[in-house]
Amino acid sequence: QVQLVESGGGSVQTGGSLRLSCETTADPYCMAWFRQAPGMEREWVGTGEGDGRTQYADFVKGRFTVSRHSRKLYLQMSSLKPEDTGMYFCAARFAPCPNIRTMTSSAFAFWGQGTQVTVSS
Repeated sequence: QVQLVESGGGSVQTGGSLRLSCETTADPYCMAWFRQAPGMEREWVGTGEGDGRTQYADFVKGRFTVSRHSRKLYLQMSSLKPEDTGMYFCAARFAPCPNIRTMTSSAFAFWGQGTQVTVSS
């Protein structure tokens, strides 16, 4: 059973920064960050593959950076906004990352418990 553990969440003010980390017990081909605000569907943030390739959702707009180092995935977030508030989840799959057009949570079999990010105005 693959385990993923997120850390690094917290509360910051608008414009602040946070760095999330995800550590896994395996070495999946594709790791991803998703987030979910209260009452909203889970949405994709970005992915990182073992070869260093990354993909980002449009709303990231240069504010977030995904990096992958072996069994760890990071999400560096800057210029945070209140709308970035939510639970951030790490996910993994033992296959190449899906095309952006098919990037859904159902494409990932393994998930962490999430880490809360709260951005206040």
